[in-house]
Amino acid sequence: MPGALQRFVGKTVAITGAAHGIGAATAKRFLAEGARVALIDREDFGDVFAGHAAERVLTTVGDCTEVAALTDFHAHTVGVFGPVDILFNNVGQSGRERAALFHESDEGVWRFVLEVTLFTAMRMSRLVVPAMRERGGRIVNMASDAAFVGDAGLTDYAAAKMGVVGFTRSLARELAPHGVTVNAVAPGAIRTRAHDRLASSVIDRIKATTPAGFVAEPKDVAGVVAFLASDDARYITGQTLLIDGGRWMI
Repeated sequence: MPGALQRFVGKTVAITGAAHGIGAATAKRFLAEGARVALIDREDFGDVFAGHAAERVLTTVGDCTEVAALTDFHAHTVGVFGPVDILFNNVGQSGRERAALFHESDEGVWRFVLEVTLFTAMRMSRLVVPAMRERGGRIVNMASDAAFVGDAGLTDYAAAKMGVVGFTRSLARELAPHGVTVNAVAPGAIRTRAHDRLASSVIDRIKATTPAGFVAEPKDVAGVVAFLASDDARYITGQTLLIDGGRWMI
């Protein structure tokens, strides 16, 4: 990223769900701005970060819904790079092909969506918070505009993402006296692999209900996460910033 700022030189960044999409784009943004990045995803990273200095990229393949996987990832990160300065709780997903209208939905899917979307953010945050209370830091959580819009067929996902919003606000109050900010981003339609699997009719409907009239790219979210993690946002905490082309305005 030619001409990028260097706001994160000497900083350690941890990102969950970072092999593709928004997570990978955000990792590359932090790398471009001088950070060391530690990444975990259940999929292999392949050559996603080829060309980046190996001593500044640490990748771990693991399931973020497993407590031991997150614990080991955090311990390895600290052992190699030192304490985490910035945490981006990115991992999460809807029921996807198992999503359904509420009266037809399955409780097992609810539990999965809550586990991967909300509990991972809570668990990973608890791992980094003790050191952040001593040193300061930044936490950015992944919410979704689905929490605010309330899309039909996504009741479990909307509930989980609104849970992320509530978690963000409460943790922000706890950590503000320690120099830690906690914020959330709430993307709308972003061109990721999951989004690309949607039918063209669904994409057209999304565009029609988005004032900006187009589907954003992962880098559009990455830039906002980097801002919230920077000193430029030191007086912003407990907030949820929607990145959805105006689909929902607050």
